[in-house]
Amino acid sequence: MTTPDPVSWLMIEPGWTVEAAGGEQIGRVEEITGDSNADIFDGLSIALGVLRRPLYVASENVGEIVEGRVRLTLDRTDVDRLGEFVEPPAQEEISGEKASLLERTEGAVEQPSARPGRNTLTRRLLEWFGRAGRR
Repeated sequence: MTTPDPVSWLMIEPGWTVEAAGGEQIGRVEEITGDSNADIFDGLSIALGVLRRPLYVASENVGEIVEGRVRLTLDRTDVDRLGEFVEPPAQEEISGEKASLLERTEGAVEQPSARPGRNTLTRRLLEWFGRAGRR
């Protein structure tokens, strides 16, 4: 299998099915890591079960991306050996030189906000059962 083209990884969404190399369904996509502005695909956070902690799959282990499904280049045994997904640290925002002294000072002491869209247990359950985003 070849590495996914730069455009296809942008379409991956949380809740998509994840398959092992042989086609066996093993879990669901939780998060996509990377920088879409710089066209950098770092990897995926995948959940193998509702109550299991998500695992991290590096981009080089993603083989095929088709609407609603991601197939890995790893077999089930290799997937079970993957490490736990660790939330990336919050990025700092750099104020321009034109920012006032007050704005720069406030930026230095403000707590970083929670990452938007962070997957809580409730959100993970809804995504697992295909109910996230539905009303």
